[in-house]
Amino acid sequence: MANLFFSYSHKDEELRNELEVHLSMLKRQGLLRAWHDRRIGAGKDIHTNISAELEEANIVLLLVSASFLASDYCYDKEMSRALEKDSEGSARVIPVILHPCDWHNAPFGHLRATPLDGKPVSMFANRDEALTQVAKDIRSAVEDLGCPAQEVGVSQDIAPMQEQGFSTPRSSNLRVKKKFTDQEVDEFLDSSFEYISRYFEASLSELQARNQNITTKFKQIDTNCFTASIYDEGARASECTIWSGGDQSFIGGIAYYGGITTSRNQYNESLSIENDGYSLHLKPMGMSHYGMSEKKELSQEGAAEFYWGLLIERLQQ
Repeated sequence: MANLFFSYSHKDEELRNELEVHLSMLKRQGLLRAWHDRRIGAGKDIHTNISAELEEANIVLLLVSASFLASDYCYDKEMSRALEKDSEGSARVIPVILHPCDWHNAPFGHLRATPLDGKPVSMFANRDEALTQVAKDIRSAVEDLGCPAQEVGVSQDIAPMQEQGFSTPRSSNLRVKKKFTDQEVDEFLDSSFEYISRYFEASLSELQARNQNITTKFKQIDTNCFTASIYDEGARASECTIWSGGDQSFIGGIAYYGGITTSRNQYNESLSIENDGYSLHLKPMGMSHYGMSEKKELSQEGAAEFYWGLLIERLQQ
């Protein structure tokens, strides 16, 4: 069983709690024991307990945020000792990027961070998606370390055959269709719009950083609408307005207009929420031509890239 130590700022305690929930399967399988300072009992010495647990750790998670980097205790004591253990080969240090911050220049900046590509957890439209990536990376680290599993209260006599190392033949064709509730559709619409909004904000920032002649502007009008503008040598080159509508809107999905507008009655393209009985997806109306030889199902990322293509195609012609 691997011992995992959480190094974090108390300001990020909510995210730490969410991440620990995602580690439940590793705990149930007897592969992981997770520890953080909230487990110190009343009357016990805080610093002595933290130091002892850190020395026993096989895996140290650095939950990285501006608050973490600003914490003298996290930075000078926990992180410094963790990196020493990493260099000695007695522990694996994994930076988990919670919020955007200047972490690349930190002493652990050379380490491969999680989620993938160091994208902050808070920048994901679906936070569970990010934390699942983190949990999978932690599982890989546990497997690399080769820590044997430990029994966690399940009798070997009644444990499932799979847990005893035997495999039972079964079909992999186990999916069944389901009906999606209005609440699930509404939540998917909200998370899709939020994902597209963050995708555009990050893409505009990177576009400006990579091109000296380009400046950009992202403006969040309200929770259901944002605008994006691209300027070439100060001249307006491309812009758009994207908004989300629900039952109160005639589009019922996410609309795109190739310009800046306050109207919700004009648009060049729209994405509707559909399902195949197994999952929800986005489907374009097909009014635009960018990348759409035919109508198709799109994931949140695919929908964001589709709309981004409509905005940037004017600069690529």
